[in-house]
Amino acid sequence: MSYELIAILMFSTMMVLLITGQRVYGAIGFVAVIFSLLLWGTGGSEMAFSASIKLMKWYPLLTLPMFIFMGYMLSESGIADDLYKMFHVMMGPVNGGLAIGTILLMVIISAMNGLSVAGMAIGASIALPELLRRGYNKVMVTGVIQAGSSLGILVPPSVVLVLYGMIARQPVGQLWLAGALPGLLMAALFILYIAVRCWITPEYGPALEREAREKLTAQDRLRFAVAGIIPLLIFAAMMGLFVTGKTSLVESSAVGALGAMLAALVRGRLTFKVLHETTQKTLGISCMFMWIILAALAFGAVFDGLGAVKAIEAFFVDRLELSPWEILILMQLSYLIMGMFLDDTAMLVIVAPLYIPLVRALGFDLVWYGVLYTITCQIAYMTPPFGYNLFLMRAMAPPQVSLMDIYRSVVPFVAVMILALVIVTIFPQIALWLPQLVYSR
Repeated sequence: MSYELIAILMFSTMMVLLITGQRVYGAIGFVAVIFSLLLWGTGGSEMAFSASIKLMKWYPLLTLPMFIFMGYMLSESGIADDLYKMFHVMMGPVNGGLAIGTILLMVIISAMNGLSVAGMAIGASIALPELLRRGYNKVMVTGVIQAGSSLGILVPPSVVLVLYGMIARQPVGQLWLAGALPGLLMAALFILYIAVRCWITPEYGPALEREAREKLTAQDRLRFAVAGIIPLLIFAAMMGLFVTGKTSLVESSAVGALGAMLAALVRGRLTFKVLHETTQKTLGISCMFMWIILAALAFGAVFDGLGAVKAIEAFFVDRLELSPWEILILMQLSYLIMGMFLDDTAMLVIVAPLYIPLVRALGFDLVWYGVLYTITCQIAYMTPPFGYNLFLMRAMAPPQVSLMDIYRSVVPFVAVMILALVIVTIFPQIALWLPQLVYSR
C-alpha cells in the first residue's frame, strides 16, 4: 500500500469516526495504531506504548491538573462570586459598567483556570441574571459572556496552549507568556466596544441606580474589595514567582493550587463537598486532555513517517506557487471552517501533523503561531452553526434568551476577535516580546 493511500485513508477513517460521534481521542488513537501497523508492520504495535512513555516523561504536564484544580477550587468555593461583587460595586455607576466588569471578571477567571467552560459557567450563572435584572440588552450581554469566556483558552494558564506545546514540542512557559498580551489586547478591545456601544445607546447598559449605590456603605465596599482581591493576590504570587525566576512553571502551578485551597480555608468554605467536587472535575478534565495528547502523539508519529509534510509543502510552494503568508492565511481560514463543526482539541489533533511542521518549514515562529491558532479557535468557538460556546450558552441561558439571540450576540465580538487576530498577525512582537524578555535573562 502506498504512503499517499495510507494518508488519505487515515484522514477519511478519522473523519467518519468523528462524524459518528466517537470520542476525539478514541477515534484519533484508533486510527494511529491501526495505520502504524500498515506503515511499519508488527513494529507499529509499539506505537501507543512509545507515545505514552513520551507523555509521562513530559515534566511540564504536571501544571495541567494543578491549574485546573486551582480554577475549580475558586469556583466551587464561591470565591469567584466575591470577585464579581467587587466589580459590580466598582463599575456599576458607569453606562455598560457591569458588562465591562464581566469582561474583567472573565480575564481573571481565565487566569485561574485555563478553560473557557469555567468562565462560561460562572458568567452564565452569576453575571447574566444580574445583567438582565439591571435592564441590560439581552443580546449584548449574551455576547459579552461568550466572548469573555473564550479568553480562557488564550490567557495563561491556557490548557489549550499546553496541548499545543506538547504536540508542537514548544516550551509551555513561553506559550503562556506569548498569550498574555494578545489576551489583554482582546479584552481591551471588548471593553472598548462595550463602552462605545453603551455611550451611543445608553439603554443597552444602564448605570447602577443611585438608590442601589447609596445603600452600599463604606464598610460594604471594603468587604467586597477584600473578598475580591484574594484571587488577584493568588494569581500575582503565582505568576510573579515564575516571571522573576524564583520558581519553575510546575512549582508556580503548585503555588496557585495551594493558594486557592488556603483562600477557601480562610473564607471558611473548604468543605468536604467542595474538595470532592473540585477533585472529581480536575481528574476528569486532566484525564481527558492526557488521552487527547497521547492520541495526537501517536497520530503525528505515523504522519511524520509518511513524509506527508514535505509533499504538502511542495504542493503549496512549488505547484501552486503561494507565498508563506498566503499559505498561513489559508491555514487560518481552514481552522475557522473546521471550528464550525469541531472543538479546538479535535482541530489541533487533526491538522497538527500537517500544519506545525509546515509552519516551521516556512520559517514562522511556532510560539507565535500557537497564539494565532488559539485566537482562531476562540473565533471558531463562536461561529454558527456548531460553535462550542453557542451551545454552552444555549444550555445555561434563561428562557428569555433564544437561540437566535445567541447567534446575533456574537457578531460584533467575532469582528473584534478577527481584528485582534489581524493585529497579532501583522505585529508578531505583541506575542513574542514578553517570552523573549523573560527567557533572555
